[in-house]
Amino acid sequence: MNTMRKVTITGAALAAALAFGGSGPATAQQDLTIMTSVPSLGFPFFVHMMKELEAEATVLGHIDTNQSDGQNSTPKQTADVETAIIQGVDGIVISPIEVDAMAPALQQAVDAGIPVVTIDRRVEGVPGILAHVGADNVKGGEAQGRFIMERFPDGATIVNLQGQPGASPAIDRNAGVHNVLDQHSVQYPFVAEQTAFFARDKGLSVTESILAGLDTPPDVIVAANDDMALGALEAVSALGLRDQITIIGFDALPEALASVRDGGLAGTVEQFPGGQSRKAMQVLVGHLREGVAPEQSVILLTPIVIDAGNIGEAERLGEIN
Repeated sequence: MNTMRKVTITGAALAAALAFGGSGPATAQQDLTIMTSVPSLGFPFFVHMMKELEAEATVLGHIDTNQSDGQNSTPKQTADVETAIIQGVDGIVISPIEVDAMAPALQQAVDAGIPVVTIDRRVEGVPGILAHVGADNVKGGEAQGRFIMERFPDGATIVNLQGQPGASPAIDRNAGVHNVLDQHSVQYPFVAEQTAFFARDKGLSVTESILAGLDTPPDVIVAANDDMALGALEAVSALGLRDQITIIGFDALPEALASVRDGGLAGTVEQFPGGQSRKAMQVLVGHLREGVAPEQSVILLTPIVIDAGNIGEAERLGEIN
């Protein structure tokens, strides 16, 4: 069993962290086939991660990527991993849909001698995973909590839209928000908490249902991703409450950034998904070509809240019109 060492990387140190392996192809240029898998290419966040994985593979050179769309189905993602094992890929970079449910398939890969690097969502129960690269989602949730307290120093009522049950980002982001606000529960009560499954249509419908059941609108809606936040914004706007309810997302999607710029969402959390993806590919290829384990087996980037005042720090700012 490997000993997991953790390092946290701030946004300011991200460029230096990505210097692993240099700015060009690695010296040892043997051909590699690497499976890249994300939970669903129906989510823009994961489309971006997949593009960045492919881009870094191109930079490193002589790498074929076997891209897998989990289609938000654990059986589908499990079958894709099993197929990759049979095909004899050299390595796997994966963001698991459900960390516990994907553990057996990833253990099969490790047992078959295929190095695995997880991104975004960390699997705890598989000895031998080479590394995990992700955002510190607990700190991201804590950043949301502090943002609420800064915006509402005298207190606020809060609706919490939680993510996909069983997904580690959903668990950790929720924990982070509560870490901060539960210390001041009288001033910052949660008047409703419900999963909206990381989906925009659910964010819309769940928000409509919650607001219909409250006597007065909440001051804040905090969401575990931008899709839910944007769905909530649609619901709030339709009810004429846009100026009364502050909405905070997570992921810094281009559409969310545009909304922040234009006065819709109050903020969103930047977790540097492209940086995660590129670093994960670098770690895996460095191991495969140089035969050494990474210095740190848990590499976490520190998320920050993006609002109108610091929108220039967003990773995907260039993608908005």
